[in-house]
Amino acid sequence: MSNDGSKKQFWKRNSAKVPGSIQHVYGAQHPPFDPLLHVNLVKGGSKAQMTPGKPKKATTFQEFESITSDAWDVGDDDDELLAMAARNLNIEVVMETANKVIENHSKLQERQQKQERRVEGEEEDESEENLQQVEEDEEEGEETSPASVHSEPSPDSRMVKSLSEAYIGLSKEVPSEKSSLQRQRSLPQRPVIPLVARMADQNTSGTPAMTEREASRLDKFRQVLAGPNTDLEELRKLSWSGIPRQVRPITWKLLSGYLPANVERRASTLQRKRQEYFGFIEQYYDSRNDEHHQDTYRQIHIDIPRMSPESLILQPRVTEIHIDIPRTNPLIPLFQQPSVQEIFERILFIWAIRHPASGYVQGINDLVTPFFVVFVFEYIEEEVENFDVSSLQEDALRNIEADSFWCMSKLLDGIQDNYTFAQPGIQRKVQALEELVSRIDESVHRHMQKYEVEYLQFAFRWMNNLLMRELPLRCTIRLWDTYQAEPEGFSHFHLYVCAAFLVRWRKEILEEKDFQGLMILLQNLPTMHWGNEEISVLLAEAYRLKFAFADAPNHYKR
Repeated sequence: MSNDGSKKQFWKRNSAKVPGSIQHVYGAQHPPFDPLLHVNLVKGGSKAQMTPGKPKKATTFQEFESITSDAWDVGDDDDELLAMAARNLNIEVVMETANKVIENHSKLQERQQKQERRVEGEEEDESEENLQQVEEDEEEGEETSPASVHSEPSPDSRMVKSLSEAYIGLSKEVPSEKSSLQRQRSLPQRPVIPLVARMADQNTSGTPAMTEREASRLDKFRQVLAGPNTDLEELRKLSWSGIPRQVRPITWKLLSGYLPANVERRASTLQRKRQEYFGFIEQYYDSRNDEHHQDTYRQIHIDIPRMSPESLILQPRVTEIHIDIPRTNPLIPLFQQPSVQEIFERILFIWAIRHPASGYVQGINDLVTPFFVVFVFEYIEEEVENFDVSSLQEDALRNIEADSFWCMSKLLDGIQDNYTFAQPGIQRKVQALEELVSRIDESVHRHMQKYEVEYLQFAFRWMNNLLMRELPLRCTIRLWDTYQAEPEGFSHFHLYVCAAFLVRWRKEILEEKDFQGLMILLQNLPTMHWGNEEISVLLAEAYRLKFAFADAPNHYKR
């Protein structure tokens, strides 16, 4: 690589499209670079000029891909490329810069908290003086009502229904009185809920006992499923509000189109599809180290181990340049087991080489996990979070693997344009989300515009991973109950869920006053304690938005 000719030859090598080739993902963690900024970053000895609080606007995917369309072809000089990248990118400098950004944001939060405490202290002093005045008035025999303590009418002169509402109204009048994100996360507001366990009947109160209503719903499901030909329309109506754990595996298989409605045909269909999947394994899996497929398998092999907590530690090695963020469910022991990771590798590799239009895309590995967990429940009664899958019989594991593959394939068939070249499906959905939010909550939309937060920088991940990295796995499974029941749930209804999800955090969003704070919030939303109750409210709001905007294009656009 000493002259221009060798450089050109390196970048243009192996430019032919290969089935199952990797499509790189640029989202919340990796937005497309500005070409001018990118040139500054790769020049030897030059330092990128940074303007605090004024991030450069990202180019479109098409522009970025056209500029670097030949940069993803990997040839024999891969090691040389990695070594060159290691020289240009000092991992210590990157980590130091990231820590400075977080430290500056933390200092800003601390100053705001100190101001809040001073304001609260002044308010307490005023309230004590008011209380003393009230006591003096009572001693003089004057009759004092709760409303007379603050006799001045409110600016909007609206009626107050209760004392609690009066205090809420007063708190809104103080602009500096707010609860910071850090304080909100530090307070143990709710009991800790298992990440996966009891997903069907778990709610935020932490009471897993089945209620009379839940038992009645389970009976209704069993009645619908017991007939010789399952009424799929009735099954969808029941599933929209959630599916009981006991019947979720068979219900998901039916609603995804994997199994036929006719009961007599199900056993033969399962046998045929499972044999077909393991036929693919015998035919293709040994080719994972071939020249045409080794890059696909290598990327899958990198992504799958990131499900374990050890991957959270960034080590200064050349190979670590490829690592962006820990992948799916890093705190669930189930996904640390080697046998589970091998299952995921086989599923993802076979899907990638059977879908050459997209190949493997980072994030598809997330979409396997709900199916895998739900189908494990078909064979066990205990909690799945710490369950050792090696204790299952081999036939059961093979069935879980094949069923997960086919159901994931059915899901991706409806959203494959999310993962083809330049990912046009995601671009359209992010643009539609921006237009929708501008109509339903203009304050939030203008606030993000003010601090130059692009929707693509956070909503890309919401569309690419179907909110799986924003919600606990138990909530994802409950969400998918409704997606399976809703027509075009994963492709169309998901847009309205994302809009409702964003507006759900309007208070926290409006409290952030800089770009860094908004991005930290939007990439780390505090949903760890969410359960069925929060998801049900989110889905209800999403349905309301769909009802108002889906069939009203003049409403939808300005």
